[in-house]
Amino acid sequence: MNIRKDLIQLIQICSVFSGAFMAWNLLGLICNTPSPITVVISGSMEPAFQRGDILFLYNRKQKNEELNLEVQNVGDIVVYNLDNREIPIVHRVINEYEIPAEKKKNKKQPKQYLLTKGDNNNIHDVSLYGRGKKYLNTSRDILGTVKFYIPQLGYLTIWINENPKFQKIFYAGLILMSLFE
Repeated sequence: MNIRKDLIQLIQICSVFSGAFMAWNLLGLICNTPSPITVVISGSMEPAFQRGDILFLYNRKQKNEELNLEVQNVGDIVVYNLDNREIPIVHRVINEYEIPAEKKKNKKQPKQYLLTKGDNNNIHDVSLYGRGKKYLNTSRDILGTVKFYIPQLGYLTIWINENPKFQKIFYAGLILMSLFE
């Protein structure tokens, strides 16, 4: 057993993981979102997006100079995260409500609220937002706006997450491959 060779291999494995971590964080920094890439896991946005499509998000909003607001537009497809849900939701903005700066009650009050709906759903998302919440808070709830996507490339992620036995086998295989490289 060669300790030096094993240490070099361990350092290489750590370098791969830290490189991936840094790349993810750099992409998040550039896109101004903690989650710059997400996978569609339901059919609520069909026909625009299918289950398994990978979405790339960007959260640098255009500025509305008239109201001095950074805004999302009606028709934008946004990814939002709610306190009562573990998985982000991908839906289209169907209505937006802006509060001009002079009408805000306090500085912490959001400037824009959004109402969303899945393209394949019959009703808006108010029932998903949580008790007493009628709109999304743009600054707190929105992870980003979808800028482009790659069809069906995310099916592997869905399949791994939906099959716990395969998930364990997949991760064990990755570890074994890195050990015997």
